[in-house]
Amino acid sequence: MKKAFAIALAALVAGASFNAALADKKKKKKEQAQPQVEVPAPVVLANGSDSLSYVAGWMMTGGLLEYVQQQLKVDTAYMADFVRGFNEAVAQTNDPHEVALRAGRQIAGQVRNNMLVRIKQEYTNTPDSIVEQVLFRGFTDALSGDTTVMNAQQADKMMRQKQQYNQQARTARLTKAGRDFLAQNAKKEGVITTPSGLQYQVLRQGDGQVPQKTDKVRVHYEGRLIDGTVFDASSKHGTEPATFRPDQVIRGWTEALTMMPVGSKWRLFIPQELGYGERQAGNIPPYSTLIFDVELVNIEK
Repeated sequence: MKKAFAIALAALVAGASFNAALADKKKKKKEQAQPQVEVPAPVVLANGSDSLSYVAGWMMTGGLLEYVQQQLKVDTAYMADFVRGFNEAVAQTNDPHEVALRAGRQIAGQVRNNMLVRIKQEYTNTPDSIVEQVLFRGFTDALSGDTTVMNAQQADKMMRQKQQYNQQARTARLTKAGRDFLAQNAKKEGVITTPSGLQYQVLRQGDGQVPQKTDKVRVHYEGRLIDGTVFDASSKHGTEPATFRPDQVIRGWTEALTMMPVGSKWRLFIPQELGYGERQAGNIPPYSTLIFDVELVNIEK
């Protein structure tokens, strides 16, 4: 009986020791997984130069936090890591390896946040699209001089071919979509088509004066693409109507405004030829047919 009790007790102690060791191991692993926050040494401003240097460093950060958050996309919860990276970088200013690494990271940020965004936009609504990781590989292969896939001349030729092909396909698709929309829209009750191709629908007919091209008019408006996307509205710019001359806007607007009596509200259907044509205008893609609700408030004399 005593022997059995001793064996059981030994097993219990061994199990407890094992569990304690396992818990300690887990605790250490957890601590290692968490980033270690370096505690900076106390600041001692021993003389005027120290004071000037410290305050100069402090003042240099004006606007930096906003830049780091908005442009560099650094979460403020990780500012300790940002500071650690800064300290490591300034300590290794002349190390050529570190110089190269920092330059690579800086360029990567510019490529991802600027160049990649622009080229993705360029190839929106085209047969081909941009695959990020493949783009990055082409970027680094070019920098490394790796011609396994293609050389500089082949890349340049293919890029020009791709640009032409995708631009033509995009133009054809957008132009066809606009023409098909206008063809169907012309059949709707109340829609009037002018010789230029402008279509309009009278939502409310005013009885005021009709402006000339050089008159200054005040209008409320909302602009949409044919898929319903609102790209602009006077309400986005305040409560007051927009003010301009009919000869200062796109041709479709000029034509409509010089037919509208004050007090009218019309819905305009503007073909791309009377709009922005092949130009990208803000959020308006090239070759877009546009829809505007326009209310002519008054004419400023």
